[in-house]
Amino acid sequence: MYLTDLRVGEQGRIIALSKGEKSYRQRLLAMGLTPGTAFSITRYAPLGDPIEIFVRGFSLSLRKNEARALLVEKFGL
Repeated sequence: MYLTDLRVGEQGRIIALSKGEKSYRQRLLAMGLTPGTAFSITRYAPLGDPIEIFVRGFSLSLRKNEARALLVEKFGL
């Protein structure tokens, strides 16, 4: 499942980063999006791009193509 498959208010955990451009993967890791990290979807922009998530105590906005690089599992209700 990808991060873009979750709705506002849902929670998940990052499982892995999909294979892609190495420099981009490094940027996601530097932002704290490492495997095992929990997050919640805060909101989507009116046109669906970007997506705002709450992770490690701060809000982070990601473009849809960036969010598709994250493989996640959904948890919670």
